[in-house]
Amino acid sequence: MTLGPAALAGATMLLISGCMVGPKYVKPSVPMAPGYKEAGADAYKENSNWQVAQPSDAAQRGDWWTIFGDTELNILEPQVAENNQDLKAADARFREARALIRFSHASLFPTVGVAPSAGGVRESSNQPYFNLNNAQGNGTGVIQLPVDLNYEVDVWGRVRRTVSAAREEAQASAGDRQTVLLSLQAELAIDYFEARSADAQEKLLNDTVKDFEEAFRITTNRFEGGVAPKSDVDQAQTQLEAAKVLARDITLQRAQFEHAIAILLGKPPASFALPTVPLDARPPMIPTGLPSELLERRPDIAAAERRVAEANDRIGIARAAFYPTISLNGSIGVEGTSFANLFDPASLLWSLGPTLSQTVFDAGRRAAVSEQANASYDETVANYRQTTLTAFQQVEDNLVALRVLDQEAGHQHQATMAAQSAEQIFNNRYVGGLDTYLQVVTAQTTELNNERNDIDIMRRQMDASVLLIKALGGGWSVANLPKL
Repeated sequence: MTLGPAALAGATMLLISGCMVGPKYVKPSVPMAPGYKEAGADAYKENSNWQVAQPSDAAQRGDWWTIFGDTELNILEPQVAENNQDLKAADARFREARALIRFSHASLFPTVGVAPSAGGVRESSNQPYFNLNNAQGNGTGVIQLPVDLNYEVDVWGRVRRTVSAAREEAQASAGDRQTVLLSLQAELAIDYFEARSADAQEKLLNDTVKDFEEAFRITTNRFEGGVAPKSDVDQAQTQLEAAKVLARDITLQRAQFEHAIAILLGKPPASFALPTVPLDARPPMIPTGLPSELLERRPDIAAAERRVAEANDRIGIARAAFYPTISLNGSIGVEGTSFANLFDPASLLWSLGPTLSQTVFDAGRRAAVSEQANASYDETVANYRQTTLTAFQQVEDNLVALRVLDQEAGHQHQATMAAQSAEQIFNNRYVGGLDTYLQVVTAQTTELNNERNDIDIMRRQMDASVLLIKALGGGWSVANLPKL
């Protein structure tokens, strides 16, 4: 049985497409646990505001900050994706990687070029061995219009693996871009809650300054009336000035957080102002899901895994160098001595044929490149596993932080109430002449410290909530990686 040209070409292409040297990619395993060590009973539940991402979910659900129910934060967060310059740089890196796919994909097709030329030549009559019979009129002109074709037959899959590696690097760049966006969004939320905490601290300290000013006035009057010693006045003034110092220091911190938010939004600090609103919030419930789901929800893990696949393709590219390269080269065109005979049938010229090239000796260069590719693969696998372990750690750290801080908040509230009661008692006893003013100062300082701790624990709870959401991927899914 004889195969026709079409059948023979089809069989050849099938043979070529099925021949690809190098290892088949298998996603590496990672250390895994059935559940999170620090997760509470409600950690694996879903609620209306926060849904556990599924690999099959194609919708981008990145508005995780809405779970906090803060109107101002909801206004600020979308501006990060629109204006932040670090994110624009990450976007540019992704576009660059995507362009490299098209560059590599072009190698799957022939390269066709043209090189028209025109020229003339006349031999010297005085050159050695010159034919005197042709001494007169020996000049000739040549005009060429060639079309050249070059094509590397991808027998061993080198070109296809190059395209695949470029695609996987672009997907990794997309994961990097999402990681940058999530980090910037989380940083904005943390700076926002830090500023709100500073507002609460500043309000507390300003109110405290007013109270201490009144205490200083009363103590001064008692001293001038001969009821209290000068030391009471000094203690009252010391406490008042110290409270003013704390208030000014908070003002400085608040301004710096406002400046940081402006930069995250891509604005100069001079053109941005954050309204003063004291922090008064509690962390939302954030279900964690299972540790295995984290592999589908963290963009940095997805990027690390894509680079493992890319490194696997590079092993195949390195191995293909040990095999012959088959190229198909062709040329067709016309050549004549003038435009008059350029397009005569006799002026047609063409050439077509395959070329096989094989490196016979390179002093171990290809072996070194292959060894380097294998080592690079092992490195990316280790990086992938370490990224996963770090992600597990970040989730566990913030889970335990939220649990412990919730307990601390309860104890601190009780301590603050007791300090307020003690301060009132000591102040009444001082007015009644039963205690010294030093005991009042001590009680007031204790009360202030406990009230500031109340605010600080609230701040830490909100920060830990943001960091937990970030550690969980912010509602992202690996299905959001571009297919390219």
